[in-house]
Parts: sequence; structure tokens; C-alpha cells
Amino acid sequence: MAATFPLLQSFAFANGEEEELALAYGDRETVSIATGTRQQLRRAPAVASVITAEDIAAMGAVDLDEVMETVPGVHVARNPVCNAAVYAIRGIYNFNNQQVLMLQNGVPMTTMFLGNKGGVWGGLPLENVARIEVIRGPGSALYGADAYAGVINVITKTATDAPGTEFGMRGGSFGSWNAWVQHGGTAGPIEVAAYLRLGSTDGYKKTIAADAQTLRDNSAVPAARSHASLAPGPLNMGADDVDASLYAGYGNWRFNAGYKLRDHVGLGAGVASALDPTSSARSERFNADLSWKDAQFAPHWAVGASASFLYYADTAPVDLLLAPPGAKFKDPTSGLWVAFPDGLIGGPNKWERQWRFSANGTYSGFADHTVRLGVGHDDLNLYKTATYKNYWIDQTTGLYKWTGPVTDYSAIQPFMLPQRRRVNYFYAQDEWRVFRDWTLTAGVRRDDYSDVGGTTNPRLALVWDAAVDVTAKFLVGRAFRAPSFNELYGINNPVNKGNPALKPETIATEEAALSWQARKDLKLNISLFRYTMRDIIRAIANTPAAPQLTTFQNTGEQRGRGMEIEAVWDAGRDLHVTGNYSLQRSIDVATDSDAGYVPHHHLYLRGDWGFAAGWLASAQANWVGQTKRAVGDVRPDVPDYRTVDLTLRTKRGKGAWEFAASIRNLFDAQVLEPSLNQGTTSTVLIPGDLPQAPRSFYLQASYLIR
Repeated sequence: MAATFPLLQSFAFANGEEEELALAYGDRETVSIATGTRQQLRRAPAVASVITAEDIAAMGAVDLDEVMETVPGVHVARNPVCNAAVYAIRGIYNFNNQQVLMLQNGVPMTTMFLGNKGGVWGGLPLENVARIEVIRGPGSALYGADAYAGVINVITKTATDAPGTEFGMRGGSFGSWNAWVQHGGTAGPIEVAAYLRLGSTDGYKKTIAADAQTLRDNSAVPAARSHASLAPGPLNMGADDVDASLYAGYGNWRFNAGYKLRDHVGLGAGVASALDPTSSARSERFNADLSWKDAQFAPHWAVGASASFLYYADTAPVDLLLAPPGAKFKDPTSGLWVAFPDGLIGGPNKWERQWRFSANGTYSGFADHTVRLGVGHDDLNLYKTATYKNYWIDQTTGLYKWTGPVTDYSAIQPFMLPQRRRVNYFYAQDEWRVFRDWTLTAGVRRDDYSDVGGTTNPRLALVWDAAVDVTAKFLVGRAFRAPSFNELYGINNPVNKGNPALKPETIATEEAALSWQARKDLKLNISLFRYTMRDIIRAIANTPAAPQLTTFQNTGEQRGRGMEIEAVWDAGRDLHVTGNYSLQRSIDVATDSDAGYVPHHHLYLRGDWGFAAGWLASAQANWVGQTKRAVGDVRPDVPDYRTVDLTLRTKRGKGAWEFAASIRNLFDAQVLEPSLNQGTTSTVLIPGDLPQAPRSFYLQASYLIR
């Protein structure tokens, strides 16, 4: 099933109604993420969703996290560090979110140290987003590493998407404000679009009753006890943002550049799940890509090529608290428990630069076949690291020795040395129209890594137009996640050791999907899936005597199954209703226990009502239910929660002004996301879980000059 979300125009509508819906909600009947070329969403060889800029505006979303929570099969969980979003797709959870590939305009945003979208991602604003395409399920046959549980492609606006000059501002709860300007137009034969946004927030200040330091304060060893914990205390959630982008198009050429700064980013519940109210994180990202495509390069041939560059710097301050002042640790030399007067302080810094080159060709000269070939080379360089801290680690016991003031340890005991990875890949894909109503897409990709060897990942997708209003899909695929540099080469961060012998994680998935246009105004979709994950990378204690000293290993297996159901009802000219329900269960095979962290049940409903000329009211409800604990965590299940959001906005129409107001979590529901545990009840780091935002609101105004 190729699922469109959240609103889908009926292909059976009269042409006039189709055009009106397309204007209101954008083009969500086509998708390019599934095969690399644009095609009908319902016939795409993947289970995919498309969210347009018009959808985003209607639901009142201002950040990618809010959109992802509305996608079937996706739940936005949280990492304690900076309260970072974890896009858990179909029950697959990793607190660094390494198993979901984030693309921007088709280019990976993956950083090498953690193997995710960045340790200090800091959210993604949506004013400059034209559409978001999401694949649920494996995508490594086309996109390579990390397209494991799913792929998210954020497509920014071109001059066509944002004609004229728009000024906007927004203010609301938690001392939050944003201001932006974007422009789309032409400079002679060149199409140009530009965007600049500034923002700041103090963040919500929900209280953490007990943290990891609370556990140390209450140690069973009397000499280890202290009163150092800052809990009960508030989360540290502030941030300052700068976002900018530039687009240029000329003939067959396209150029995109982006800049993203996240400064004074609050550490949430702390980098080691111990409250840190004063420290903050900082990241800076610059990306650029240049692409060329000729759809008529030669008879039956379309060809394209691209080059991209990514710079990412994650620079923590030198006073980053791993434990607060007064925390006690056992000295490896004397064996005595010593209080660290300034706390346990560390400041890992890293700088990356990446170059990616690719070329592809599509040949349609064979009868009933469309063949796509591609090659590429990635040069991924963690070229600089720095380490600042006030302690030394005993590599045998994992114990800390206080060394006085914060010192540059880059040459003494670095957390990581510079590393470089080169990847060469080739892929081939054939879309074969077997019969008039049957299409078989077969693809395979080979990736060769300079550090972890090679991996080959195939996929098959059979799409059957069973009737004019029914499309069925049957899909099988394999995907992988390459180990991150931290997992391979970490020396001490502070005690997780890398393992150069690691091999990639793998997943094999089987899916069946059905899309049914039940009536001209009602569409129903259902998908069923099951998967098996193997060689999962986990941090394993080296010895029972020193459980705090761990090494990354390929260990464990996880199996999951579930379904996703969607309904889209165009109830009238001015009333549109959509909803989806997801059910999943993921099992840790070794223990035959729930894998935890992700809800078994997830229900989302939304309605949009154009109740007067130029006005749109939207309401959405979200229910998250039956979130189980991970293996060894005997706490009760995470409480279910229900939230309701309301948004009221004007439609710009012929007017230059547009206004919006939104209330999030209208009834101030208590929303908790599960905190981490490490396999035993004694290592539940934040017993009361991670509280999320209470009721909040914002007001927004924008002005367009054409």
C-alpha cells in the first residue's frame, strides 16, 4: 500500500474538484523516494507517505517531529540527551536513531560519529519545506546504509513553491519566538529561492524527580553516598537557532545549499542522565549539493549526476557535566571514594566533512522494462577531534581518577581519534510490467566499505492493479546499518569501547499492502509487515566485576510484526477527515520478551473544516498506548496518553496577510516517554521517565509580497 497522508484527493472526483483539492493540499499523489524517479504513490514499490506544505500548515506543525508523529507506523520517542527525537518506525528503537536514514533533497544528512542525523540535531523547522516523503521499511537497495527501518526525505522549497517574498513571525509558550523571510523568483534565466530563519526558546521546565546521580547518592556502599544530585530539578531545554538555505535552478542544473546552527542547546535530562542545568551543546552544519539531469539525453535514456558536501561540527563546552559537583567515584589508585568538587566534567568535540558523488541512468528502450543503474563514491571524514575533561579513566576497571581543573586530554587520553571511511557502491533496478496490471520491481545494491567490508542488499516488489479502485502490493527486502565511528573506534566516551571487528546490522522484511478506493470520497489502506533483525550492535559489559566498562558487540536478534490502517474521507467540499491506526509487537529473541520503548497501539485522527470563506479550523487527536518496558526493567508499563491539538488559520487567498493560532496538548495531558535502562533494575537511570511538553500555544503572522 502506498499510503498518502494526511489528506488524499480522490482520483474519481470530477476534474474541477481534483484541481481545488490539489491547490488546497498539494501534490501527494506522486512520490520519488521509492525508486528514485517520480511515479504514482499508490503504485510505488514501497509503503510510503507524502506530507505536503499545505498539510503541514493545516495541522499546525512547526517542526518535523510534529509531522512524524502523524505518519502511520511512526512514533516519536525521546533520548534523554537534549530530549532528542527518536523516530521509531514499526517498533524499531535505538536511542541514537541510527536505523532511520534522513535525507534532505535526496542527500544523506548522516554524521559519522554516531551514525545518525547528528548528536545535536536540534529539530527541523518547516517554513521552507515543500514536502516530506517517508518510506516505512527497508530502503538499502536504493539508498545504502542506514535505510534500515525507514527513510525520510525532506524536500525544500524552490522558486515555484515559494513565489514572492514572505516575512513571518511566531511567538508562544516557553519564551519561544521565530522570525523568517523567504523569497522565490528569477534572476534572468535562473530560478532562485532563499530562506533565513532565526529562533529562540527557553524550553519547558518539567521536573525530573530522580536521576542517575540520585542512584549514586543512595548507593548500598556507605562511603559512596553523597547529596550531589540536582534532582528534583527541571529539564534543561533552551536553544537558539539559525537556519538558512539557497536554491538555484538553470536548465537541467539544480543547486541547493543550507546552513544550520544550534547554539545554547539545553541538555535535557543530561548527557549521562544526571541533571545539568547550566551546560549546553552546540552544532553547526553546512550542506551543499549540485545536480544535473537530462530526461532526454539520448533515445530511451535519462541520465543524471550529483555531487554533495556536508560539514558538521559538534562542539560541547569544556564544562559539560557527566555528574554534578560533590559526586563520589572510587579512585582506581587508592581504592577510596573521592568527591569531585566540580563534578565529573567532559567535553568531546568533533568535526566532520563529507563528499558524495553519484551518477545514474534510466533506460526505457526494452519492451515493458525500465532499467535504472547507478554508481557512487562517498568520502566520509571525521577529520578532527578534541577532548577536555577533569578525570582520567583506568582502562582495566573503568574507574575515574580526579585530576583537578579541566585539561585538554586530546593527546593524553582522547575519546576518539580522527577516522575516515570510503564507500563505493553500485545499484541496479528493473521495473518490469509483467502483465497489463502487474509490475515487478527488482533491485540490488552492493556497498563496499573501506573499514567494514562489503554488503549486498536486494529487494522485490510486486504491484497488482486488481481493479480500477484496488491496488495490492507484495514486498520483500533486506537492509543494513553500518557501525558508527563511535562503535568501531571509540577509546573511552567515557567507558564505551569501540570494536573494529564489528559488522553491519541487518534486517529482512516482508510486507503486504492494499489500497482501496471504497467510494469516490473514501479511501482505505492497510499494510501488514514482519521483520527479523540480526547482528544488532549493543554495548556489552566486559566483565561482571566492571559492568560500567562496555564494548560494542554484534549480539542479539529482534523480530517484529504488525499492521497499519488508514482511512481518508473527503466528507464534503469543506470538510476532510483522516485517521490511522498502527499495531506492532517487537520481541527480543534471546529473552522472548518485548523489546520495549515503542507503543503497541497508536491511533491518530484529524479533521479540517473550512467553516467560512478564508478560514480553516483543524483538530487532531493522538493516542499512544501499551508501551512496554525493555528486558530487565520491572517498572510498570509507561502510562498511555492522549493529546488534542487545535489550529485556526486564515487562508491567504488574494490577501497578503495570513494568521494562525494553535494550542498543543489542549487538555494538558501528562506525556511520558520511557527513560533508558541497561538491562537490570539497578541501572534504570531516570526512574520517573522523561516528561514531555505540557499545554502550549503559539500565534503566527506572515505577510507576502508578490
